[in-house]
Amino acid sequence: MTTLISACRRMYMNHKDKKRVSLSRSKGGTFSIFLFMLIMGAFMALPLFYSVIQSFKPLEEIFAYPPRFFVRNPTFDNFRQVLVLSDNLWVPFTRYLFNSVFITVIGTILYVSISSAAAYPLAKVRFYGSKTFNIMIQWTLLFTSEVTAIPKYLIVAKLGFVDTYWAIILPYLSSTMGVFLVRQFIVASIPDSILEAARIDGASEYSIFFKIVLPSIKPALMTLTIFAFKDLWNTGLAGEYIYSENLKGLNAVMTQISTGGLGRTGPACAVAVLMMIPPLIVFIFTQSSVMETMTHSGLK
Repeated sequence: MTTLISACRRMYMNHKDKKRVSLSRSKGGTFSIFLFMLIMGAFMALPLFYSVIQSFKPLEEIFAYPPRFFVRNPTFDNFRQVLVLSDNLWVPFTRYLFNSVFITVIGTILYVSISSAAAYPLAKVRFYGSKTFNIMIQWTLLFTSEVTAIPKYLIVAKLGFVDTYWAIILPYLSSTMGVFLVRQFIVASIPDSILEAARIDGASEYSIFFKIVLPSIKPALMTLTIFAFKDLWNTGLAGEYIYSENLKGLNAVMTQISTGGLGRTGPACAVAVLMMIPPLIVFIFTQSSVMETMTHSGLK
């Protein structure tokens, strides 16, 4: 069994290598493309750079016109004010941080696990109603969160999950984007012949899934991790589901800190920088998988 699985993995890697196409391009063309991508990258990074610069500006420079992309008198007072305001909250700051980290980590693990487990049979197993399920998943992608907000709240309320962590996790697990993305990646990247060879040798569907499919779809799983982490981290953990202060997350309390008028514009800029750091770190470690996943799944 182990020998066959290793052989299947080698067949999969050889199958991928055959798909690679070498491009013959002149040095001038390569330089032009590199220069174009460099300019586009700088243009896209400009808002991020400006947000970081704003967080180190004193109040008088923040409102200076025209806006400047440099700091004349850099200061850490904005971050100090965030810490001071956090110490004056009703609930300890560490509690808000724990809520956000717990919801984000657990929700991401569950979302990636469920999406990959559901995508495999929809992609490679023939059963009655599989086409109907695939069509339903594609149709659900057309509905925005605003359209399904009321039905989600009614379901969560009927289950008795209001004012609990599950009120945030369960609605997000119902998103079908992850299933669609992983299914498209499996269909495009894993040949049926590899799976059939494993079945002929006596491998169970669970062995095929854990030892062949999952190692082969790591780019899709990493991409899905980025999306799930970003969405769950940026949720306020409040609003229509959470009313207890002990269950609110870091995003909610940071929003409260930053909405204190013009005098808190500096701390608001610091809050924006602090909130973008965790998703940015996750993206840096997993970004190499994003382009490959989008190519295989057909997403833009």
